[in-house]
Amino acid sequence: MEEMQLSPEERSNKIRGYKATLSNPNVSEEAKSNARQALKQLGDDSQQGEDDDGKDPNRVAGGLKAAISNPGVSEEGKKEAQKKLDQMS
Repeated sequence: MEEMQLSPEERSNKIRGYKATLSNPNVSEEAKSNARQALKQLGDDSQQGEDDDGKDPNRVAGGLKAAISNPGVSEEGKKEAQKKLDQMS
């Protein structure tokens, strides 16, 4: 079967839909598996570099560092962020 060419907008919309399927807790594992396969076929590589819970470790580390330096975060929150950051390395 010949694959039809999608416009960049159509491709983006499809990828977004499949990612929504993956993050929806009401969707079966079979549907999630199909969505992963479809993302692979669409050439979506945005999930590379993610850990088991689907979060990019670099972004998590950046968020923790931001929390540590944010004056609006409590000392307890800063200590917890530092603890999580230390566990990542």
